[in-house]
Amino acid sequence: MTKKQKKMVYRLLTSAVFLIAGVILEGKTSWAWIPFAVSYLFAGYDIPLKAVRNISHGQVFDENFLMTVATLGAIGIGALEEAVAVMLFYQVGELFSDYAVNRSRKSITELMDINPEYANVIRDGKEEQADPYEVEIGETIVIKPGEKVPLDGIVLKGYSSLDTKALTGESMPVEVKENDPIVSGSININGVLEVRVTKLFDDSTVAKILELVENASSRKAKAENFITKFARVYTPVVVGLAVVLAIVPPLILGGGFSVWIYRACSFLVVSCPCALVISVPLSFFGGLGAASRQGILMKGSNYLEAMAYLDTVVFDKTGTLTTGKFQVTGVHAVKGTDEELLKLAAYGEFHSNHPIALSVKEAYGQEIIQDQIHSAEEIAGHGIHGEISIDGSDHDLYIGNQRLMESRGINITEQPEIVGTTLYIADGSEYLGSIVISDTVRKDVPEALKGLRESGVRHLVMLTGDKPEVGKAVADSLGLDEVYGGLLPGDKVGKVEELLGRKGDGRTLGFVGDGINDAPVLARADVGIAMGGIGSDAAVEAADVVIMTDEPSKLVDAIKIARKTIGIVKQNIVFAIGVKVLVLILTAFGHATMWAAVFADVGVSVLAILNAIRALGYKR
Repeated sequence: MTKKQKKMVYRLLTSAVFLIAGVILEGKTSWAWIPFAVSYLFAGYDIPLKAVRNISHGQVFDENFLMTVATLGAIGIGALEEAVAVMLFYQVGELFSDYAVNRSRKSITELMDINPEYANVIRDGKEEQADPYEVEIGETIVIKPGEKVPLDGIVLKGYSSLDTKALTGESMPVEVKENDPIVSGSININGVLEVRVTKLFDDSTVAKILELVENASSRKAKAENFITKFARVYTPVVVGLAVVLAIVPPLILGGGFSVWIYRACSFLVVSCPCALVISVPLSFFGGLGAASRQGILMKGSNYLEAMAYLDTVVFDKTGTLTTGKFQVTGVHAVKGTDEELLKLAAYGEFHSNHPIALSVKEAYGQEIIQDQIHSAEEIAGHGIHGEISIDGSDHDLYIGNQRLMESRGINITEQPEIVGTTLYIADGSEYLGSIVISDTVRKDVPEALKGLRESGVRHLVMLTGDKPEVGKAVADSLGLDEVYGGLLPGDKVGKVEELLGRKGDGRTLGFVGDGINDAPVLARADVGIAMGGIGSDAAVEAADVVIMTDEPSKLVDAIKIARKTIGIVKQNIVFAIGVKVLVLILTAFGHATMWAAVFADVGVSVLAILNAIRALGYKR
């Protein structure tokens, strides 16, 4: 509880004591109004002041104005006890809502704790503390156990575990060692790390995330905008009705004004739109907080709302559905054994850093004796030519694509059909066999797609720049509805626009990409969703929703959180408006007292806020 909240609690307790004293003295002494007056001042002296200040700024019809007019009107007709009780309970409701808002805000603002206060920089051979903004690219920083990683970089020296929970929502530490990339906002758990800075602070991961979080509340959902517009029209209308209720009936029906003024004051108390104005934004805030706990950052409640109506999900292939890392998935020797063919390929590819070469060397997994490699040259667009000696035999190796084999006049023996990139190997003019290199599907993709189907997503599509047959094989294995291959980034935008034209009214299309080369498509979709936001500036910049880990299954979490939040918002709108309309009618006809008005305002607000807090309670 904040100091402000504690101060309010003391005020309300004091007000309650004087209210009780006034009730006890009422009818026994003519001075009973004094404890009521003191109680009123302790409970709500600031409400009339806020009303006057807001009126001076042109904002007349707000809850402060309504409460001031209602309570002062009740005092004017001698209903002291009810006037004080209304103000007291109104402030209790405000205190409760303030506490609830702070609780919801905490789940998001915990991310602000990732903001580093300093960086330990090595300059002129000495370690000194510096502002992260002042550290340049290429400088070396030292991160000690318990410290926040201040800037993005590459580990030069050391081994440690990093707590990335605030960034990714994952509780398991991440191990880092020499040459591993490291992102700002993590917390170093045990070892000492020396890191070469690769980005200025303004361009770092932590700065991008903080900017995203700070701006999230400015983008309102349609439901929030509706409530804002509704309150602007609704409040002046009910004030006008209250004036009519206080003046017209006694003039037409005769009799005293006090009864109708009392009803008009009760009418004003009921009409306060607090339950809607507070609970609806609070529901969305809670939903954003629940998502951030899961490592899902949304750039505004409008995108949270859009996720709830997701009908079509379009995936990029490489880096999204697949890992983007090549692996050897088939070795087919036509002369010798598969093991011998893989060994020859690994020796031939030793000096290459191409992803395909790296996958071959990783599959071989044994030490390569460099003295046995006599020469190696890269043939652009074709492959590699190398001369090696293994086990007493000399080899004139050609390793590459089909064009390389054709240029050498080498006849390729037909191989079993396996989708992927095929690497052909020949010794001189003799064909030895082939190795198939394929991208692998992410582990939790089947679970994610199943979850999307169960969540009511009707259409799953994949777009890829890879060969159509490769894309089709991946799509068929995953059970996707459509696949389009051989696409450039501009072609992907065209396909998304085509799909947007086919989706149903009121439904939304989401595009899921790695955020690096998919920025145009992310921006064109109803909701752009970037995977693996850590370390990807393009993801944070271009996407509407950023999943901070490489887990497609978290897309299902995002949809569930969004739908739960929207459900809570609808419940609060129907409940609040329904109860208020009912009590307004009863009040106008004299069947409800100011105590009923208090429940219709404060009670409904408290119940709606309690319901809104449920949006925070999502568990995976």
